[in-house]
Amino acid sequence: MAERVLVVGSGGREHALAWKLAQSPHVKHVFVAPGNAGTADNGKISNSAVLVSNHTIVTQFCKDHNIGLVVVGPEALLAAGIVDDLRAAGVRCFGPGARAAQLASSSSSSKAFLQRHGLPTARWAAFSTPQEACRFISSTDFPAWVVRARGPAARREVTIAASKEEACRAVQEIMQDRMFGEMVVIEELLHGEELSVPEALLEQIRGAILQHIVDSLRQEGAAYVGVLQTGLMLTKEGVKILNFKCQFGDPQCQVILPLLKNDFYEVIQATIDGKLCSCMPAWLENRTAVCVVMASPGYPGDSDKGMEVTGLLQAEELGLQVFHGGTALKDGRVVTRGGRVLSIAAVRQDLMEALGEANRGVATIHFQGATFRRDIGHRGLRLLRQPLALMYKDRHVAAGAREVLSCLPQTSAVRGTRAGGRSEGGGFAAFFDLRASGYDDPILVSQTKGLGPKLQVAQVCKRHDTIGQDLVALCVNDLLAQGAEPLFFLSHLSCGKLDAEVLETIKEGIAEACRSAGCAFLGEEVTEVAAPCAPGLCDLAGFAVGAVQRGQRLPGLQRAREGDALLGLGSPGIHGRGFGVVRRILLTSALRCSSPAPGSCGHTTLGDVLLTPGKMFSPALLPILRSGHVKGFAPTAEGLLGGISRLLPEHVSAVLDALSWKIPEIFGWLYKEGNLSAQEMAQTLPCGIGAVLVVQKELAQHVLQDIQRQQEAWLIGRVVAPCHTGSHIEVENLAEALQLSSPQQLLDTSSAEIQPQPRKRKVKVAVLVSGAGTALPALISSAREPGSCAQLVLVISNRPGVPELRSAARAGIPARVIDHKLYGSRSEFDSTIDRVLEEFSVELICLSGFMRVLSSPFLRKWKGKILNASPSLFPLIKDGNAQQEPLESGFKVTGCTVHFVLEEPGAGAAIRREPLPAGPGDTEAALGERLQEAELRAFPLALQLVASGAAWLGAHGRTCWRRQSQSLSPEEERGRGAASPEEPPEREGLWAGP
Repeated sequence: MAERVLVVGSGGREHALAWKLAQSPHVKHVFVAPGNAGTADNGKISNSAVLVSNHTIVTQFCKDHNIGLVVVGPEALLAAGIVDDLRAAGVRCFGPGARAAQLASSSSSSKAFLQRHGLPTARWAAFSTPQEACRFISSTDFPAWVVRARGPAARREVTIAASKEEACRAVQEIMQDRMFGEMVVIEELLHGEELSVPEALLEQIRGAILQHIVDSLRQEGAAYVGVLQTGLMLTKEGVKILNFKCQFGDPQCQVILPLLKNDFYEVIQATIDGKLCSCMPAWLENRTAVCVVMASPGYPGDSDKGMEVTGLLQAEELGLQVFHGGTALKDGRVVTRGGRVLSIAAVRQDLMEALGEANRGVATIHFQGATFRRDIGHRGLRLLRQPLALMYKDRHVAAGAREVLSCLPQTSAVRGTRAGGRSEGGGFAAFFDLRASGYDDPILVSQTKGLGPKLQVAQVCKRHDTIGQDLVALCVNDLLAQGAEPLFFLSHLSCGKLDAEVLETIKEGIAEACRSAGCAFLGEEVTEVAAPCAPGLCDLAGFAVGAVQRGQRLPGLQRAREGDALLGLGSPGIHGRGFGVVRRILLTSALRCSSPAPGSCGHTTLGDVLLTPGKMFSPALLPILRSGHVKGFAPTAEGLLGGISRLLPEHVSAVLDALSWKIPEIFGWLYKEGNLSAQEMAQTLPCGIGAVLVVQKELAQHVLQDIQRQQEAWLIGRVVAPCHTGSHIEVENLAEALQLSSPQQLLDTSSAEIQPQPRKRKVKVAVLVSGAGTALPALISSAREPGSCAQLVLVISNRPGVPELRSAARAGIPARVIDHKLYGSRSEFDSTIDRVLEEFSVELICLSGFMRVLSSPFLRKWKGKILNASPSLFPLIKDGNAQQEPLESGFKVTGCTVHFVLEEPGAGAAIRREPLPAGPGDTEAALGERLQEAELRAFPLALQLVASGAAWLGAHGRTCWRRQSQSLSPEEERGRGAASPEEPPEREGLWAGP
């Protein structure tokens, strides 16, 4: 499932990070906070105004927006512990914790670390007073002195002093003025070559220095996960460490990431999981990258701001990548914000060509006072003519440092290809190094599957891009049922006549699915079968091997007990033996694979829907299965009943409620078109459930919430005592649920409104609160009454700590706090609410004292689905005091109205009115209390009228009612108040509202 990513920072580095992450198919959207002009509404990238200095606010933002990964750019935030705080809240982060980040944020700490572990560096000392520092300088005989302030600062002041007197003056400036730090570090100036590292020395550096650093951090309890940049110098005494950076350098990041060939998101995830060896960065071959920075006048000091930048489109038309740093948007124009404004990156075949193109880009971009270096890359050209030129597998980087992705071994699901697998000798045989996958005492698990009839339908449709995914999913899900992590996959294709294009499409699908599953695709075997096999026919089989540590296997059948809960994971696809039934239905149906899919309005074909791949649940589900909270897991590819039966011992049964989950329309069509019974559907088809989990009843909601963060899932049933009806598993309401999921025929709406059919299932309702309303307890009580058509599934508050949240908790209703103060705009706040509503499959919304104005796009999307209670009769009082106005105006009748919420309020959208007499003896407080009581009566009734289908909002913006010939429940009859004199007359044969 594609994830949302948050990149923290506002410079060119963060633009480059977001740009590269957005290229991944695993990434749905990238938020950049606070971002710049280049990351504002740029395809999959957009800015967020979340306050990044407040880690609590960032954590809440991640939860509200379902952020799957946070990448932190600025060193100051890393040193402040933002990664520690986010990880403590369960948010995945790429970057070191505060303790590990001290390597870069504190000169004295990093020097002390190097000294403790015997790592080569310059001689040094740190002091808190200028007197001590100057005495040390006088006692040393360095060729020159480096004087720097300790700790993070916006400007790192470093002075290189040729004499002791000059060094002492630098100390006095730093320590007495306290401009740049509370301590000063004095170190020896090293002499040597900082950039030129021969290839032979590189392995020595990697093992003796870089790995030593990472291992030493681990020994000190500061595991390093992120990017570690190490400044090295080759001196007469050997390689010595100059300094560290604990993040991608700026502008080094802008020149390195364009050379990265594989998926940056996968590399990051593998690093976090401690499996970087399974997804090592791969680089473009025979390519060189150059980056030229354009800065504001006065940089690195104070810079002018607000100057318009032009020529950006022309630079991009040259094939260059322009990364924004110090930019902002003002009245639709890009303006400077000071500092490093832009980074112009060019990737070409050689350094000379890349330099020329980057400088061409600089020449096309203009802003007042723009400054840039004209010697970028020239030193590299000189080095390329020397024997010790910096060359690394034919890739040249015109930047002043080498980045090293670093991580420590941890156990988790692997992203992307897996270490240990390789195919050699040009044949089908392949090798897999199990030790490289990090297993100490593994048990191997294997599975093989074929596609069968689904492949035949794919051939008829001439569409083969999804079947590879289906094949991998079938095998991998069965491995997951044992708690096993997939290691590698192989396939076998046999056909009457080879079609190279079809073969390549299938192979690409398998490879993509293997990347998603985190297993290695070691190879495929293709066999051309002689007659009598038809030229176009083929068969496809797959073989997968996984591993599980001894003792981590799922418990199996004997753990399921009476009272346990059954959780269902959603999957729209059909595969396995159920496709044999699908094929038989197609043979007798009037529709063909090329026909429009039922209910699709012609947007998709029936073949497209039938070939939707089944859901593959690994590796995202693996941590949940290994948490100890899950008793069993079974895929349902062979049918819903068959999957569940694999989880239950003989001494128990199971009962499912088919109305508790969402059944895709295709199953309703198959049910009707094939004239199947509900029992046949459950036996042969998954009916929208891709897998089932058995969980202890007390842990069910906890596990369900964990799963729902990643995909659709429902509480679908329970384990019960053995039944005596002869059926081991009973699926209640399946026929009714299949009828409800069947595609509805489009009716002619030119002369009448479409009348919703009376609902036979409960409508899912969310209540939005702010702490000012009183209707929530009444709505909860009404929804629990027998015959209620509404089910309260969610309460959302824009303020923490309000009483409604406690009411929801007591009632067992999920609640979410979406604090409007954390969002930069109303649309961003509303979009977060909208996402949470969709996460809970909400169908109706009730506003109970919700004190935020909803945006027009939100109201348009949920038109006819939002109910609110206003403390007045017609006309609705939009402003002023609803209790005071009737008294001052002399009205004899007031009351409350429950109505549909529209962009433009109108009396015609009323659902239920509750009139109240108002006399001269009424006080404002007394009338307000009576109005609240009226709302408590009216709101639950109005909700039941809409949830039952008795009332709905028509296309003309007026409330419509079920025809009189259709019977209403007694509760609905009681809920129908008399129409007020202001009520409009009947229109188009429909009743007027009460």
